[in-house]
Amino acid sequence: MSNPKAEIHPIILFDGVCNFCNYWVNFAIRHDQSQKLRFSPLQGKTAQELLPSYQIDTTQLKSVIIIDNGKVYSQSSAALRICKHLDGGWKIFYGLIIIPKFIRDAIYNIIARNRYKWFGKKETCMVPTQEVKARFLE
Repeated sequence: MSNPKAEIHPIILFDGVCNFCNYWVNFAIRHDQSQKLRFSPLQGKTAQELLPSYQIDTTQLKSVIIIDNGKVYSQSSAALRICKHLDGGWKIFYGLIIIPKFIRDAIYNIIARNRYKWFGKKETCMVPTQEVKARFLE
């Protein structure tokens, strides 16, 4: 099932309390000069509305998710697909998609499992600055 919000702009759903995840969201914002990407924390209202429409169990989320052209990507596929939308040389990283998914996801899962231990956790989701607030779907 597609969602009109995801047809216009790719939507990145991320762990809003994860320092590592927030760093990468800010990175994506800085490198998406054309402002194609939209963002929502997994803990937020938008994510809770979107995920069931794509048959994603909201209690089992341990990955960044991107909804792009009506399709859902998670784990390493989501990270690489995000790179595809960034401006400049970052698009080249999408070429890593040729690595078999089970290898890419194994590396992704090691980082995901340890992200709070290695990078810390916030008590609340990040609050975007006024200049990027329009890119958040909350």
